[in-house]
Amino acid sequence: MRQRIVLLLVLLLSVVVVAACGSQSKEDVLKDLSNKWSNTNGYELDATMEIKTGSEPRVYDVNVWYTKPDFYRVKVTQQGEDVTQMIVRNKEGVFVVTPSLRKTYKFQSEWPKQNSQPYLIGALGEDLLADQNVTMEEDENNYILQAATRNNHKSVMPTQVITVDKKTKLPKTVSVLNEAGEEQILITFSKVDLGIQHKEEEFAIDKFTEENSNTTGSIEKEEFQVHYPVLQWEGTTLVDENRIVEDGTERVILTFEGEKAFTLMEQPVVYNEEETVPVFAPGDPADLGFTIGAITDNSISWEQNGVSFFLASNNLTREEMIEVASSLIPGGLK
Repeated sequence: MRQRIVLLLVLLLSVVVVAACGSQSKEDVLKDLSNKWSNTNGYELDATMEIKTGSEPRVYDVNVWYTKPDFYRVKVTQQGEDVTQMIVRNKEGVFVVTPSLRKTYKFQSEWPKQNSQPYLIGALGEDLLADQNVTMEEDENNYILQAATRNNHKSVMPTQVITVDKKTKLPKTVSVLNEAGEEQILITFSKVDLGIQHKEEEFAIDKFTEENSNTTGSIEKEEFQVHYPVLQWEGTTLVDENRIVEDGTERVILTFEGEKAFTLMEQPVVYNEEETVPVFAPGDPADLGFTIGAITDNSISWEQNGVSFFLASNNLTREEMIEVASSLIPGGLK
């Protein structure tokens, strides 16, 4: 009888030990993920990005190359539309390639260090380590981590929920939430291949502009429509709408006054049908979801729906300028 009791106790202790060995603490998981995602020599990934902030959701296909130490190529294509943009970082700087406009924008920027993006897994790992209040839950197959965001949208989308496959230790989804806990952006990873490295010459900007110049085709010019912000701040109102025509090109300047004053200039996009034109862009690349713009502490510029936008303000933060940009619709609410 005593032998049976001893055997039973041994078996129970063995079960407890095995269970303990199979469960990792939050700190261990975070350390493992950061090491795996941030210390890789390179990777390729495919994902879809669903933006839910507008009147209708927009879905984009995202393809990322990363090669250590800091070479990137992020290709973003809107589903259902022949609209593609690329962010490229190589030894010469940071570039945004817009094939449909035959333009390349060059930035003097440390991107993506100042603007973490949920489709860059190294940045996700850094986000997890940077948040002292990160939480972790788990189910049979996944770790579910909640952490603060660290990008230009962080004031309006402060939280991200990262679902990680327990077996592969790779991300499956990233859900970016607003202050009310509502999902605004959903990243779904379909492929993440670690250890893949591209040669330095594969990140040369000429390679991407030449490839895309052969596939862009004819450029269709859209009818110019003035866009107005749906976003309305108390005490901030549209006080002037000035229309100017120069050399046959119409330009509209909207002036908003109040506590959050800003000026918005709009004009038709200037297309170049012959060759790709390099354009210097001040500030940092700003991923607006629907397009990639250029942002500084006092201005943001971008192109959308055949319209070139420039917003300037001494009162708005970067996050607030992005809020205005994201709320513009043709005709809008005046």
